Amino acid sequence: MLARRITTSSNSSWLRRCLSSAASPRRSAAMPPPLKGVRVLDLTRVLAGPYATMMLADLGAEVIKVEHPEKGDDTRSWIPPSAPLPALRVDDWNSLPPESAYFLQVNRGKRSVGLNFKKEEGKEVLCELVRRADVLVENYVPGKLAEMGFGYEDCKALNSKLIYASVSGYGQSGPYSRNPGYDVNMRAEAGLMHITGEPNGPPVKVGVAITDLTTGLYAKSAILAGLLSRAQTGEGMHIDVNLFESQIASLANIASNYLIAGQEATRQGTAHPSIVPYQVFPTKDGFVMIGAGNDGQFKKLSSLLKRDEWATSESFSTNSSRVANRTTLVPLIEDALREHPTSHWLEQFKGGGFPFAPVNDIRGTFDHPQTRAREMVREVDHPRAGKIKLVAPAVQYNGHRMEFTRPPPVLRQHSVEVLRELGYADARIAELQHKRVI
Repeated sequence: MLARRITTSSNSSWLRRCLSSAASPRRSAAMPPPLKGVRVLDLTRVLAGPYATMMLADLGAEVIKVEHPEKGDDTRSWIPPSAPLPALRVDDWNSLPPESAYFLQVNRGKRSVGLNFKKEEGKEVLCELVRRADVLVENYVPGKLAEMGFGYEDCKALNSKLIYASVSGYGQSGPYSRNPGYDVNMRAEAGLMHITGEPNGPPVKVGVAITDLTTGLYAKSAILAGLLSRAQTGEGMHIDVNLFESQIASLANIASNYLIAGQEATRQGTAHPSIVPYQVFPTKDGFVMIGAGNDGQFKKLSSLLKRDEWATSESFSTNSSRVANRTTLVPLIEDALREHPTSHWLEQFKGGGFPFAPVNDIRGTFDHPQTRAREMVREVDHPRAGKIKLVAPAVQYNGHRMEFTRPPPVLRQHSVEVLRELGYADARIAELQHKRVI
């Protein structure tokens, strides 16, 4: 066996090439959409389900959103705010309500089919869609779709390879399973509101529907796992994801503090129960967020605040001592920070070696240089509203984001197109429209 001798010089050359490559990464080609060819039937409304299916669309899936032909998704009527309508380009759209900003943000990349599948002819159309789908996502109260003939077992009989994902309030079983549930209920019932708010204040709702969003992320991951499983086994499956359990799973360290140490959580405002300082502090003219997650970071903060003695004080030198003496230390930090405006501290803390940030409003968030540099806002041409701006997908692959060119759909926009693909003749489509089936 021949062995190639690696000399010191050649090894150094290899190391230099690696370091050079690390310093100047080559931008690889954009990844082809990994879900291209996957058809998703979206029977969801509001946020958790539509958020999951939008992310599948971002990855290249063909998503057909089935909506009530007259009302559409609930969030279509959640206005204001809504997109300006410079010109109504299709007469049939004149009777529709304004385009809700809420709906527009979580429904890009989809086609809209208006379908009343409570009617027999609508059921026939939905059966055809199920037969051709890879994934079905629904968020009806458990048992409701089965009553209508489209539960998991019904759809499995039509398409044995179907990945059928149910998104519900409490899950498909258990004493609460038939109860309806919105995000805000689950934040209250599954502990999040209890830990959100000021120590002596009432429970507070987080500013976005975080439980819905978390559930949507769980649903998307589960659907991807289902598709991988099907590739190996050739079989579909029923996925059960719900808001209640997603919120419990998201309690993270708060849950483990209780389960492992028996520690009941309390409201901490912006503070952390196990780290000090780790919260928003007032400055002379605003606020700044500071997180000193270890003793070294606290020492650097103390130095920049010109309070070096804190880092050697028996009361503050370790995180456990700072937690024990929180009520003494936090007012001292507040007093120091109130000496100067926020801009002073942001400049002072640069390169300081610990996390800090301004508390931006939404305008400040989208004007942020990092937001602009990473192109986190994309523009698409909406058929009713013209150019609209949407938040881009949050992940890059080989230095590229998945492109989305299909705007959020107008209600019923693709009904005729999709039924033609199913083999329906135009005369039959017109008949279904007349009967208000589509």
